[in-house]
Amino acid sequence: MHNQDLPDITYGTIDQEYAAHLGSFAPEDDQPFWMVNLMRYRDKAVYVDGRESDLTGRQADDAYSPFRQFRTVGAELVFLADVEEQLAGDDQVWERIAVVRYPTRQSFLDMQNLPDYVELHAHKDAGMASTFVIGCQPMTWPELPAEAPSLDSVPHPSTPDDGPVVIMHVLKFNEGGGSEDMDIYQNAAARIALPHGVRIDAWLEVEGTIVGDGRSWDQIRFNVFPSQAAFMAVAMDPDRLAAQADNREPAIADTYTMMMRPLINRLGASIND
Repeated sequence: MHNQDLPDITYGTIDQEYAAHLGSFAPEDDQPFWMVNLMRYRDKAVYVDGRESDLTGRQADDAYSPFRQFRTVGAELVFLADVEEQLAGDDQVWERIAVVRYPTRQSFLDMQNLPDYVELHAHKDAGMASTFVIGCQPMTWPELPAEAPSLDSVPHPSTPDDGPVVIMHVLKFNEGGGSEDMDIYQNAAARIALPHGVRIDAWLEVEGTIVGDGRSWDQIRFNVFPSQAAFMAVAMDPDRLAAQADNREPAIADTYTMMMRPLINRLGASIND
């Protein structure tokens, strides 16, 4: 893997070692994977070629939108949401989350070299203040218990004014038992959350971060609640708060948590296809 295989960027640092890993698979050993994108925009778009523009950073990113290039390599945008509220992690305030499913790791690299993608990428570079692009594989997550209530019978069901919310956790565990502490917390939180209608959309194991700030991550979890009121009932439950202090906080070295209402959500379906 050579540096010129990926575009020059101003919004993060490319992990060349992980880029080389993506290109190291024989075709028969390659497989689908998911790129999770955390995005923070510039107030005003800044183009490296010096062109004048009155676009905001978000508008420049909207001009990027590489749907045709996705189709060329067989990729699909399976999740898109604006962040309504960032609940944890304050060094960067993320504004939009997107997840793209690629049919293979090589297809991600192939897209970077499409001439029309290289031209289009100038808009992304102009619009982004910071981006994490995190490569993931689906992991096994707990099955929904038979006793879980139907979503229309929970205390705070979806309403026209308060529809489903996705809570996304980006997680780095402490070494030496962090994941075990998280399992203890997870079991305690599930007992509280299940009566309120929580569902797992997808839990992803991080393979590597192709664009970031040098930090590494372990997992990204997408959990769905029938309403914001349902999530808040769980979040403020005294027993869950005690479990958070006793187990979740000791488990986690670094995290972001975001609340979203997706514009596109085929994430779970894309894993089960």
